[in-house]
Order: sequence, then C-alpha cells, then structure tokens
Amino acid sequence: MNPAHSVATCRAFPKSWLAWAFVLACLMGLFSSPVFAASQAGKGFDHARTGFQLNGAHRNERCESCHTQGIFKGTPTQCASCHASSGQRASSSIMPAKHIPTTRACDSCHNTTTFLGARFNHTGVAPGTCSTCHNGNITTGKPSTHIATTAACDSCHKTSAWTPAIFNHSGVARGTCSSCHNGTTARGKPTSHIPTSQACDSCHRINAWTPATFNHTGVASGTCSTCHNGTTARGKPTSHIPTTQACDSCHRVSGWTPATFSHTGVAPGTCSTCHNGTTARGKPTNHLPTTAACDSCHRVSGWTPATFSHAGVAPGTCSTCHNGTTARGKPTSHIPTTQACDSCHRVSGWTPATFSHTGVAPGTCSTCHNGTTARGKPTNHLPTTAACDSCHRVSGWTPATFSHAGVAPGTCSTCHNGTTARGKPTNHLPTTAACDSCHRTNAWTPATFSHTGIAPGTCSTCHNGTTATGKPTSHL
Repeated sequence: MNPAHSVATCRAFPKSWLAWAFVLACLMGLFSSPVFAASQAGKGFDHARTGFQLNGAHRNERCESCHTQGIFKGTPTQCASCHASSGQRASSSIMPAKHIPTTRACDSCHNTTTFLGARFNHTGVAPGTCSTCHNGNITTGKPSTHIATTAACDSCHKTSAWTPAIFNHSGVARGTCSSCHNGTTARGKPTSHIPTSQACDSCHRINAWTPATFNHTGVASGTCSTCHNGTTARGKPTSHIPTTQACDSCHRVSGWTPATFSHTGVAPGTCSTCHNGTTARGKPTNHLPTTAACDSCHRVSGWTPATFSHAGVAPGTCSTCHNGTTARGKPTSHIPTTQACDSCHRVSGWTPATFSHTGVAPGTCSTCHNGTTARGKPTNHLPTTAACDSCHRVSGWTPATFSHAGVAPGTCSTCHNGTTARGKPTNHLPTTAACDSCHRTNAWTPATFSHTGIAPGTCSTCHNGTTATGKPTSHL
C-alpha cells in the first residue's frame, strides 16, 4: 500500500471525529479492512454496474449519505428510502407538504436527474375528479380567463395536455353562443362574416362552424345579391342565363335548385336564345320536325301541355307525324280506312270528326254502322232489312227517304200509326179507307179522294170550306 495515497485518502474525509478515527486506523495498519478495501476499489469503480446510475444530484452526493456504517450491500434504491420524511436515509429533498397526494413511486413521474419537469400518469384517475389536484394550489387550476363552466376538466381537455381541447355544448342555452364566442373568451364572428344580427346557432351547428345553413327569414325580397356577390357568399356563375332579375325571381331561399324562371319580358319567338341545349334545355332529338319558334306550341309555364300549329302542314300528310311514335296515331279501334286523317278530322282536334263516304260501296253501311265501329240502327227504327243508304244519305241520317217498294197495298197504317211513323192527323177527313186509297207512297200530297160510296146529296158534309173546299162566294 502506498502511504502517500492513504494520507490523501484520509484528507478527503471531513475534519470530524470520524475522519480522525480513520486516520488513526490508517496509522495502526488497519488498511486491510473491508471498508478501506472498498474505498480503494471505489476510485475506479463503475457505479452503474450495481444497477443504480449516479447522475444528476446523485453524482454529487457523499457516499455515506446512502452507504451508512460502511455497508454497501443491500443499500435501498427506492426513491422514498431517502426522499421521504420517514425514509431510512436523511435527505434535504423530500416530498413537500403540498405535493399531489399519491402513493406512486417518485420515478413514476420524476426522473432521477432532477425533480423539475415531472410528468404525471393519469392512469386510474377517476373521471370528473381533475379539480381535486387542478385547483390552483396542488397544481395548475382553471385560469381566470377560462370559459365560464361548471363542467369537469376532462369534459373538454385530455389528460395528456390542456390543448387541443373540445367543448361540450350540452346544456348551453340557444342563442347564447356570443356569450363566449365574442373574440376574447372564444373565437368570435370574423370580419368577413355575412352581415347579420342573428344568433350563431341560427346557422351554425354546435359541433362545428361548417357546414352551416343560413336562415333567410326577414331578408328583403330582391336583395339576394347584397351577399350573393361572389365574395360574401356564392354569386351568379359565368354560365348563368343572361338576366338582370333578382335571384329570388327564380331561385328559392332553401336552395338554388330547383329553380323557376320568370319569362316576363321575354320577346316572343326568342326562346331558342336560351333553350339551345347549353344555356337551358333545348329541343330534343325526337321532337316533331319544325322550324317554328318554341312558343308557337309551348307555354312559358311549362313544356307540357303543348299545342301544335298546323299552319302550313300540307293536306294529307298528317300521318307523317301522327304515326304513333312522333305523335298520336290511328287507334286500333279506328274505322277501317286508308284515307288521310284530315279527310275526317280537323287540325284543331280529333273530335268532332266527319267521315268522307266517298268510295263506300252502296249497301255496305252496316259494315261500320253496327253500333260498335260506328253508330248503328236504333231500337225504335222502322222495321226493315233494307240497307241504310236506301233511305239515308251519306251526309247525314236526316232528312231520310223511305222506299215503299214492296209494301203491300192497304198496309200503310202498319207503320203510319203515329208511333212508328207519322199517322192520320186529327183533322183528317173521316174515313176508314186505307192511306194509299188517296195518298201516294212518295208523299202525302197531292192526294186524291175516292168518292165511291158517298150518298147522293151529302157532299156538303165535307165540302163545307173547312174539311174540304166548299161553295165559293161566286157560285150560282
């Protein structure tokens, strides 16, 4: 052993009775003791090999602060062994009285270098109990500028940091947003905001500023462009139909679409200026071939119903369009005919219609006039098997003639009974003779009278100037 080294070692101890005892031991040849051996070995000893790194304040601590009575083995490494008022070792750095109440080990939050910059593991902290510690005494509490609330800290804040934070708006009275959203307590209305005195929640939702709606209640008609100018709010796009009308002339406050268009003031015949398929809906590919202006047939209130101006349509060409595809065609129940539509129908409507009987074979009327295809013989018709055109004309049912050919003489009253056909009038000459005794089958007048059987001297019975011609005033 080097005596000089031993003296230097002794001088390193504090000038106390312990130091002098050590010096005495050195002089007595006690340098072979375990304590001294350890001291000598400690000069080049790596303390980290013991499992306890000497860093920070521990690096400057005296060995005997932890290794009491020269005993190295079994020295406690738990922080609380020294840093507690009840610790086994004395320390000036013990847990202060205002420390957050905890039974956790110091190094759960603190590092071994310094107590400053400590972290806190909030695992196991009961929800809603943040203010137990965050009360401004134990640790940072709610600042004086905090939004007024009685909600627990963790309703909005996370345990990892105060910010970013959310805010639970549950229970916030409607219309009171500006109490906090005033630009000081919380974000307020920006300078570029649409001018309004309405409450925030009239348009915004409590979970986000956007997307937002706008309550147009109370907005004066015709003032849309005050905001919808492309800067404050969305304005008229470049592809908009050219117009100087106010937005609400066509659009609704609930949405741009669907929209109507006020055609007031649009010059007749100029529809295609906008209705060209680009600016607005144009003529579809299956439209009737025409060069007429839209408003010749369509109304400004809607495409349908529409009329069609048949002016200039060549006669007999109806089926060019009325073919069942381009326009309504001949129905399956139509009277069989190859004639052009306008032979019977008018351009103003299908009905009423006439029928050109030109070319219809005589005696074939009942082919159509059967009560199904066209009007047939009524139930009160004179009993006959003759063809319709034997009596009726093709231009109309009435007036009609009757062919008496084949009628048996003396049977006129069978039909001429006042019901089936015209009968004997009340002022008729009293007679029981058959009609055809005096009348002809082609007309009632002129008629003859058979005087057969008239008693001589009874002529004036009829020839009295009323029933028949009487004696004239110039008579002898």
